[in-house]
Amino acid sequence: MNSSELQQVRSTPLFAKLTDDQLGCLDGGEIIEAPVGTVLASEGEHTGFFHVILEGEVRATRTYDRQSILLGVNKAGNYLGETMLLLDVPWVATCRVSKPARLFRLNQESFWRMLVTCQTVARDIFRSASNRMRNLEGYSQQREKLVSLGTMAAGLAHELNNPAAAARRAASYLQRTTDNVQSFLCRLGKALEPEHWQHLLNAAQEAAERKPPELDHLARSDGADTIGNWLNTHGIAAAWDLAPTFVNAGLDVAWLEKFTENIPPTSRADALGWLEARLNLKSLATQVEQSTGRIAELVKAVKSYSYMDQSPMQEVDIHEGIENTLTMLGHKLKNVTLVRAFDRSVPRIMAYGSELNQVWTNLIDNAISAVNGTGKICVGTSLEDDQLVVEIVDNGPGIPPEVQAHMFEPFFTTKSVGTGTGLGLVISNRIVGDRHGGEIEFESQPGETRFKVRLPINRKP
Repeated sequence: MNSSELQQVRSTPLFAKLTDDQLGCLDGGEIIEAPVGTVLASEGEHTGFFHVILEGEVRATRTYDRQSILLGVNKAGNYLGETMLLLDVPWVATCRVSKPARLFRLNQESFWRMLVTCQTVARDIFRSASNRMRNLEGYSQQREKLVSLGTMAAGLAHELNNPAAAARRAASYLQRTTDNVQSFLCRLGKALEPEHWQHLLNAAQEAAERKPPELDHLARSDGADTIGNWLNTHGIAAAWDLAPTFVNAGLDVAWLEKFTENIPPTSRADALGWLEARLNLKSLATQVEQSTGRIAELVKAVKSYSYMDQSPMQEVDIHEGIENTLTMLGHKLKNVTLVRAFDRSVPRIMAYGSELNQVWTNLIDNAISAVNGTGKICVGTSLEDDQLVVEIVDNGPGIPPEVQAHMFEPFFTTKSVGTGTGLGLVISNRIVGDRHGGEIEFESQPGETRFKVRLPINRKP
């Protein structure tokens, strides 16, 4: 560099405090010109360069789920690349020149020599790298929360749709069935005597209280055919529509024959129609109750999972948080064999419930990915040495040894660019370690990967 270039570099905030004797730490640097559109670094690559912006502007973007997100705009005086060189990791963002730029560039060797020979510069760089890590981790944590919530929202929409559709369908049939009951009552009211009515009501009560046997599909179909044929031979209209309701209620031909014996022949068809509608009303009401109950359970699980309207640290039941997490991930667990091995005697602990739920979500979701959505996952709890232990085990292919050594390193990921931040386990480790005084450990071999989360029982808030 010539003297004017050196003075321009020295005028930047990072190097402003350098004395003449310290200028040697800039040796090996060069000034480069970069037009608009120049990519200084691409996400996922190692460049080995440190840049200080003398003029112009550089934008940093990161890809999340095929969508480019702006992380920040770097102007004159800012610098780039120190975090990647310090951690020896690929770039976590793409840096592209957005206004014609003039930059001071150091390669990796010159960068480390500068840190060794100039403590004031090293101090500023370490402070900046720490702040960048903290900000990116916070952003990534929030981003992962949103992505996780979006994924779970899609699953919950599917889970909610089933009971909602069932309740709506049952409500529609309820209106039609109620109209049928009223029609049969009007006709029967003109033809039956009081003793007939007593017989009808007693029979209806008995039929409603019967406990129907468990039947497989074939037995149920055979029963409906038998009753349908009997109804048909007795001239009952819509015999095949009535038969399934009687089978579901546990009635057979012998019971129906006894029922119709005490009813005038001309009213038997209406009496059977009324009985079927009456039993159907009970079945439909039960369906509505079960469907709306399922919806209420899902809403409760969502509220409990997020600890809405509750203080962040409180006494929590670890099993409740795990169950809520499993409910949130239910759409991913449909083809997974899930085993619960809970020790229900473990005590409640003081914890940040919603943050621990993030940990369970991360670990269980990783296990689901490991078994490709079709294997076996075991979630267990136990008490060991005054610590509450949560274990998540999967029978996937295991974690390769070369990957295990880097599991908790920032930005390390086995996922492709744009599909992961490389901070999931780092964030989980900090939630467990820094926020709760616990630890995460793991063992992995082909056919079994076991994560253990240890949480102290007597931690003070």
